[in-house]
Amino acid sequence: MDKNSKIFVAGHRGLVGSAILRNLNAKGYTSVVTKTHRELDLMDQSAVNAFFRQESFHAVFLAAAFVGGIGANSSLPADFIYRNMMIGFNVVEAARKFGVKKLLNLGSTCIYPKMAPQPIREESLLTGPLEPTNDAYALAKISVIKLCTSYNKQYGTDFLSVMPTNLYGIGDNYDLQGSHVLPAMIRKFHEAKVSGKDEVELWGDGTPLREFLFADDLAEATVFLMENYSAADLRNEAGDFLNLGSGKELTIAQLAETIEKAVYADCPNRRCKILWNTAMPNGTPRKLCDVSRIEKLGWSAKTSLEEGIKIAYEDFKERYVK
Repeated sequence: MDKNSKIFVAGHRGLVGSAILRNLNAKGYTSVVTKTHRELDLMDQSAVNAFFRQESFHAVFLAAAFVGGIGANSSLPADFIYRNMMIGFNVVEAARKFGVKKLLNLGSTCIYPKMAPQPIREESLLTGPLEPTNDAYALAKISVIKLCTSYNKQYGTDFLSVMPTNLYGIGDNYDLQGSHVLPAMIRKFHEAKVSGKDEVELWGDGTPLREFLFADDLAEATVFLMENYSAADLRNEAGDFLNLGSGKELTIAQLAETIEKAVYADCPNRRCKILWNTAMPNGTPRKLCDVSRIEKLGWSAKTSLEEGIKIAYEDFKERYVK
């Protein structure tokens, strides 16, 4: 992949896709193509095939997905498995059929068993039961990973996959009905601050351990891999993929405290009490990536959680606060 390669970023309006697009533009790539959902429905196989036939892409970043937090995953399992499987299968098949040289598929560390040994190695895939609250999404992502690996084996394609940990950053989703934990907390603390409330209710008991990665760091990793490595370089016994993460974890309670500090930074004399709703699910008790393989290839996360949350909060205020 070079600066003149014709590249398609699928899902360029989402958290991940927009970060990849910023990275490619900043690096001087001159032929990056994007399409909104209205312009191209990735669940429509014939439309995707026609698009790929016309454009003759050299490379594809598959960042399009139907995503959400625990609440959305639990209430919409059919949507999560069907939509994500259709999007992934249509794009990967079109890339194979119309000669795309390199493809990078964005998965998720939710593909791993709920009780996988920590930190989680790539070889843990399919070694145990999944977390029930997001197993539909995980199964769709696993299927696309396996599709890429199978195509590489049968057709000699160069389709690699990466499994990022929990992501956040510029362009995140702050809808409380569908957002992930970190952006949901940003919104809840901000709304408490502006309304004058002195308490916020959060799900679970605060004990689960989580790892977070700033989306622009992820984008840097994906472009780095596409520029320098092939799927064969990432191969392990579970498939042609590797983990992407910060390698650092903290409890959900510690995350809440960090976000509260960032949101109330301009109100030094105010604090916000956290009420833990233990009737709501915690999710997986611990989920930390083993990132030794990507670090050996020459990449590591650069943005600290504190710095990233400050950036995300400023983005939230700019886009959501009227």
